[in-house]
Amino acid sequence: MASGAPLNDQPESEPREECGVFGVWAPGEEVAKLTYFGLFALQHRGQEGAGIAAGDGDRIVVFKDTGLVSQVFDEPTLGALQGNVAIGHTRYSTAGSTSWENVQPIFRSAVDGTDIALGHNGNLTNYVELRDEAIERKLLRDTGVDGQGSSSDSTVLSALLAADIDHDKTLFDAARSLLPRLRGAYCLVMTDGHTLYAARDPHGVRPLSLGKLENGWVVASETAALDIVGASFVRDIEPGELVAIDEAGVRSEKFADPTPATCVFEYVYLARPDSVIADQSVNATRINIGRRLARSHPAEGDLVMPVPESGTPAAVGYARESGIPFGQGLMKNAYVGRTFIQPSQTLRQLGIRLKLNPVRAVIEGKRLIVVDDSIVRGNTQRALIRMLREAGAAEVHVRIASPPVKWPCFYGIDFASPGELIANNGDATDEESMIESIRHAIGADSLGFVSSEDMIASTNQPGDSFCSACFDGHYPLGLPTGNPNADAVRRIKKGN
Repeated sequence: MASGAPLNDQPESEPREECGVFGVWAPGEEVAKLTYFGLFALQHRGQEGAGIAAGDGDRIVVFKDTGLVSQVFDEPTLGALQGNVAIGHTRYSTAGSTSWENVQPIFRSAVDGTDIALGHNGNLTNYVELRDEAIERKLLRDTGVDGQGSSSDSTVLSALLAADIDHDKTLFDAARSLLPRLRGAYCLVMTDGHTLYAARDPHGVRPLSLGKLENGWVVASETAALDIVGASFVRDIEPGELVAIDEAGVRSEKFADPTPATCVFEYVYLARPDSVIADQSVNATRINIGRRLARSHPAEGDLVMPVPESGTPAAVGYARESGIPFGQGLMKNAYVGRTFIQPSQTLRQLGIRLKLNPVRAVIEGKRLIVVDDSIVRGNTQRALIRMLREAGAAEVHVRIASPPVKWPCFYGIDFASPGELIANNGDATDEESMIESIRHAIGADSLGFVSSEDMIASTNQPGDSFCSACFDGHYPLGLPTGNPNADAVRRIKKGN
C-alpha cells in the first residue's frame, strides 16, 4: 500500500460520524423542543450544522444553520416551530460541502403542492448515478445542485422523492419505490407535515431506534436520545424497513431483505457509551474490549489511564482484567472545537494541550498504560506521548481498543485517504513490523491493538453481521463511483 504521510505535532481531527437524525410524532406536545433535546443528545454525531423541520398538517417550517445545536436554536425559534410532527438533524459533511445550503433537514415541494422534509444519516455509494438521473429529469441543475445551492446526496434523495408524489401517490409510496434503488448506508427521517416516516438501509450500517412517548412516538439514531426525551425504547428499526407513524399508529413495510453489515466502529467509538445497539450495551462492549486487550497485550505498569472520553470504558476493562489501578491522568477540555474563535499561531503550536492536559501529580514517575479507542494518522498519539513524558511519565505503553485503521470508510465516517493512515506508513510487509513501525513513529515504549476477532466477540453479535471495512478492506456495500479515495482503494486492490 501507499506510504503514509509523515507525522507532525498538530492534533488530528477525530474520526467523525457524519450525521444524527431524530423524529417525533406527538400531537399536543412541543415537538420542536423534544427534537431540540433529542439532537442535543446526538450532538457528537455532527457538529457542523443542525436543523429542525416541524409540520402542522398544512405546512412545514424549517429552521437550520451551521454550528452546534445550542448555537442554532433559542426559545423564540423553537416557539415558532409548531405542529404535531418534527424531524431534526445534526451534520458533519461527507457528501456535499460544509455550507449552510447542505445543512439538513432538506425541504422540497412536490408538484401537487405537498411539502416534504428529509434528514439523512449515512452515505450513498450510487450518489453519482442518482444525481445524474435527477439532472436528466431536470429536478436539479446540471451542476448537481438545487435552487438553493445544495449538492449533498440528501438533496438528490429529496428531489427524487418529491418528483414521485402526486394526487395518487404519497411520500410513503414514493419512498417504497425509491428505497430499493439506493445503494450504501442510510437512515432516513422524513415528513410531509402530517406523518413521520423513517427508513433504514438493508444492511443496517447505522443504528436507528423506535421509542414510545406517553402521547406519541420517537425515532432516533441512538437510544440515548430516546432516554433524554423520556421515551421508552420499543425496538430497533430493522434493516430494510420503512415505517410510517401518525394517528393510525406505527405501520411498517419491508422494502428489501436484510443483509446485516452493522458498522463495528459504532461500538468502538462513534456511539455514546450509554446507548444500546442490537440489544447490546455500547459501554459493556467497550469494557469487554478492554478486558480482552489486557489478556492479549499485557504490560507491566503502575497505572491504566484512558485518553478521555472514548477510551475510558476500555481502560476500565483493561484495569479490571489486569489488576493494575485505573486513574484519570488527563483532563479534557470539553469545549475545545465548540468555538468559532481560531487560536493564534502561538497557541496552535501547543497542539493537543488545547484539548488535553496531564495531571502531573498522577502520572509523574509512573509506568503508564494508556488506552485509546483508535489510531488513524497517529499525530495525536505522538503529541500526547511526548506531553506525558514531559510531565514525568517513566514509561508509556499504548493499548488501542480497535485494530489498525488501514482503509477509508465510504459509509458515513470521515476517515483519511489510504496514504494518510499511519498503518500504511512505511514499507512494513507484515502485521508485526507494521505495528513496530507505528510504535516507533509515535514514540511509545510498547504498542498493542485488539484483534478483529476479540473486538467483534466483545459485541456478543454474530461475526458475519458487521462491516469492518476500515480494518480489513472488505466493503460489503461496494465502493462509490466518482470518489478519489475509492479510486485509490481500487488501485491498491488491483496492485495487490
